[in-house]
Amino acid sequence: MATIEIDGVQYQVEAGESLLPVCLALGFDLTYFCWHPALGSVGACRQCAVIHYHDPEDQKGRLVMACMTPVADGMRLSIEAEQAREFRRDNIELLMINHPHDCPVCEEGGECHLQDMTLMSGHTTRRYRGRKRTHKNQYLGPFINHEMNRCIACYRCVRFYGDYAGGKDLQVFGMHNNVYFGRFEDGVLENEFSGNLVEVCPTGVFTDRTFSAHYARKWDLQTAPSVCAHCGLGCNTAPGERYGELRRVINRYNGEVNGYFLCDRGRFGYGFVNSPDRILKPRMHDRMDITPEAAQQQLCDWLADRAIGIGSPRASLEANFALRSRVGEENFFLGLGDNEQSLLEAIVEILRHGGIRSPSLREVEQADAVLIMGEDVTHSAPRLALSLRQSVRNAAFDRTRSLNIAPWLDKPVREQQIDHRSPLFIASVCATRLDDAAADTYRGSPEDIARLGFAIAHDLDPGAPEPAGLNDDARALAVAIADCLRQARRPLVVAGTASASHAVIEAAYNVAKALPAKDRQLTFTVPECNSLGLAMMGGRRLRQAFEVVRDAGRVIILENDLYRRAPAWEVDAFLQAAGRVAVIDCLSSKTAEKAALLLPAATFAETDGTLVNNEGRAQRYFQVYPAPEPVRGSWQWLSAGMDNLSFDALTVACAEAFPALTAITQAAPGAGFTVDGMKIPRQPHRYSGRTAMEAHINVSEPQRPVDPETPFTFSMEGAAADVPAALEPIIWAPGWNSNQAVNKFQDGIGGHLRGGDYGIRLIEASGALDWFNAIPDAFKPVKSQWRIILLPHIFGSEELSLRSPPLAERSPSPLAMLNPSDASALAVQAGDSVEISCFSGGPIVVLPVSIEPSLPAGLLGITAGRQETQRFRQSEPATLKKALGEVPS
Repeated sequence: MATIEIDGVQYQVEAGESLLPVCLALGFDLTYFCWHPALGSVGACRQCAVIHYHDPEDQKGRLVMACMTPVADGMRLSIEAEQAREFRRDNIELLMINHPHDCPVCEEGGECHLQDMTLMSGHTTRRYRGRKRTHKNQYLGPFINHEMNRCIACYRCVRFYGDYAGGKDLQVFGMHNNVYFGRFEDGVLENEFSGNLVEVCPTGVFTDRTFSAHYARKWDLQTAPSVCAHCGLGCNTAPGERYGELRRVINRYNGEVNGYFLCDRGRFGYGFVNSPDRILKPRMHDRMDITPEAAQQQLCDWLADRAIGIGSPRASLEANFALRSRVGEENFFLGLGDNEQSLLEAIVEILRHGGIRSPSLREVEQADAVLIMGEDVTHSAPRLALSLRQSVRNAAFDRTRSLNIAPWLDKPVREQQIDHRSPLFIASVCATRLDDAAADTYRGSPEDIARLGFAIAHDLDPGAPEPAGLNDDARALAVAIADCLRQARRPLVVAGTASASHAVIEAAYNVAKALPAKDRQLTFTVPECNSLGLAMMGGRRLRQAFEVVRDAGRVIILENDLYRRAPAWEVDAFLQAAGRVAVIDCLSSKTAEKAALLLPAATFAETDGTLVNNEGRAQRYFQVYPAPEPVRGSWQWLSAGMDNLSFDALTVACAEAFPALTAITQAAPGAGFTVDGMKIPRQPHRYSGRTAMEAHINVSEPQRPVDPETPFTFSMEGAAADVPAALEPIIWAPGWNSNQAVNKFQDGIGGHLRGGDYGIRLIEASGALDWFNAIPDAFKPVKSQWRIILLPHIFGSEELSLRSPPLAERSPSPLAMLNPSDASALAVQAGDSVEISCFSGGPIVVLPVSIEPSLPAGLLGITAGRQETQRFRQSEPATLKKALGEVPS
């Protein structure tokens, strides 16, 4: 610790830290632009100037940049000295010379870091009357708008995009006072985290293109804490609504999970909420639209008879539990494909009883050696990929510390990273988006990846089973990987369900179990937002539902398109055998089309629920705005008639029914929580137009909806202070209108939220499992036969986000991916088409060919999740032949 003096007051702070975040953590409003908590210091903007006095007798001092100055014991500083204030004021005036006077029409207006810093520095008038330099803007794709004239050359964008996220196609061009941040030509930004430029940029250079289509000022958006619905990582989000429409989703800081950043799927995938495919009215196939009362009565009547319930990994714990309670434990089926359910059950067993910690994303970034098995993490769990990319830098941080260089000095760390990188090994079916950060890669079938993992485990611990017949190259690689993992202090093994292989999951556990490090960690990716929670709840298999359907009078399907879970002919037979089928869902689907009773379900933005992420962290999402009548939350449809059960009571009942879920009641405060007797407002204190919004209907201000289920109110009135940081719907502080205001809600800059991060872990490492020893045989291609490998894609596989037009624009066309030797044997080239016939039967599918040299021979890679490819099952054999004629549209 160090004692420093700032403007005559002494403070105890951490020695060696950068002075700028220390000042911010102490509550000082010190201006800055180029610095960002996740990016470190480069001293580019010169805006954080303070006076540093050499000793107690020094009365003049010298100007230093706070972001580049380490804290030392006995420092005397002044933020308020006139020389420092004048320097900051003059500096920002120079930065503003070329900035346009377009704040009223700029989409960043009202949440602009530049506006905040300009006022904070005291620069309030413009004296410059000369010509401004101007630039041409670029088209950067469906996610991002570009307005280069607003740039102040802070370099944050290229530092995040290139250095932090690994993007290659956003650069800086020019020099001196005429620099340009963009692509070498117009085109779509390729990196999967490009949307973070909107929040990283302190001005309006990069803005949310999807938000522009239905723009509203920040202070006119109604917001509530939420959780991303598009993968199993549980990133925290802040959705914003206006006029009953979801307008945007931005990152909500969580010190243990997503930190400052979201992937583009999580940020721009919200379009399904406003989709024309939404189910907005109850319907019966024979009577079309019916009243909600009639629909509710019909559902209750069906539930009174013997009914079976099909759950869903994208529905909340409460909705699944309500269905299970109504149909009974013996009649509740998880609604997962058989193999997926087996994989998830295996993961739950390992997390509960394997004795190895599953890390948060923050802990992933601290790993100093990583082995990824069977996953292209960028596509299956995008935000995890960003954390893994940061873990590679830990060797550079260790090196700079040994050289007495502060780890927050970004440029020296980047220079050390050239020669010192923590090892990242990737064993995958084909090339991945993280390969550029990898020390070494391995390509093979899921069986071969598992065999490599078993070999690594055996080299780490001879007591682990050893695969027979491993070739020399694979064995040498296993020894090299084991040696790196053995030396690591915080090694991490990553696997998941994408490879659809039990052997890969078991081999990953063997490797983690064999690691000698005390802080070893093991993390699994799971496909959907509540996959792990549903598996922890437990239930019967979907195939069993297919077998018992004739004995049941009714089938209730919860937020699930069964055609994504099982072969179409099996689902067809199941739905035809059912006496009556009720579907509760928010989006139309092939399953919903065959429902006798269709009930409109609220989306995550219109209802409440609890989800469990891949590490076992329970988190609650809150209703952002009331669902349009007669849409209701799934749990509300299902709990009707259960003594008017409240959401809190349903959560408590779920926690009592499942010992593994007991702690979910602590994930967030209940409806009775208040601050000084008041609920928390969802609307900012500057929220405008409450009367005018519905003036075409009634000139009187409409009565605010009542929310009896949460600690929040649909109003701008309520608790204005002392709200727990994790429950703040809107990140705002006096003088801080931009998202940089989050520093006012943290215990330490870049650390945890004051009062604790959101959610609660349900699983902690305990026990130990025996070695897994079911080692598969090596994969051997069969002549004239291929094995289908379904490959997830960040913009092409996830069910909900595919209904968002901007993501659909980025979604890849379905392709048949072949090794060059296989393509040569079939006499096809890239762009030709092949006919795919599966051994399980079904129609022939024709797809265009893509040549992928990294894909092993004998495997056929196909994008998972697309409607055109839903009939394919992982690892099923197929035959191919060159198609004659064009590919069907």
